[in-house]
Amino acid sequence: MRIDKYLKVSRLIKRRTVAAEACSAGKILVGGKAAKPGLEVKIGDVIEINMGAKTIKAEVTSLSESVKKEDAPLMYKIIS
Repeated sequence: MRIDKYLKVSRLIKRRTVAAEACSAGKILVGGKAAKPGLEVKIGDVIEINMGAKTIKAEVTSLSESVKKEDAPLMYKIIS
């Protein structure tokens, strides 16, 4: 699954366009490297999101094309 779509489906970022723009701006790291919007993520990948003063590190635990709002947090595990 593409990183921009994963961020939207998992609700780590509200909109896919915002996720794609954050990737293009170098604010999203996967495995310590800058991620482009089309990067394919796998289970076990560590995503780091740097938005303003806030930094979120999350590990991908599942991939799904669509999930309910209540189930979105099950797609990742917050590391720090």
